[in-house]
Amino acid sequence: MKKIFGISILALAMVACSKNADQQPAQDTNVMKEEPAAQPAGGAAAGGANEGLALIEGADCLGCHKNDAKLVGPSYQEVAAKYTEADVDMLADKIIAGGKGNWGDIPMTPHAGMSKENAKKMVEYILSLKK
Repeated sequence: MKKIFGISILALAMVACSKNADQQPAQDTNVMKEEPAAQPAGGAAAGGANEGLALIEGADCLGCHKNDAKLVGPSYQEVAAKYTEADVDMLADKIIAGGKGNWGDIPMTPHAGMSKENAKKMVEYILSLKK
């Protein structure tokens, strides 16, 4: 019995060690590891909405949201249609704290590492998609 147990442990160790060292571990898309840095395209004049888009692209947002179609969460255009500029602070707080219930039963993961300033830039970009 001890031999079988020893061989099993050895086999598991060999399998674990044989994985490619260059292989990236699976990322947990529900947890923001670090706050993305905005790098707006088009220079400082483009700023504003482009900076919000750059922050969104650098975070885990696109795993659940798309601009024009529902994925896991609502599309950004649906969010823009529902809310106004008066809701920027509330929506930024939702990005940071997460939430559930406004768009169904699936909760939005909190992004506690996100600064309120960057969350507001993201919201401003989303609201700019209003049709």
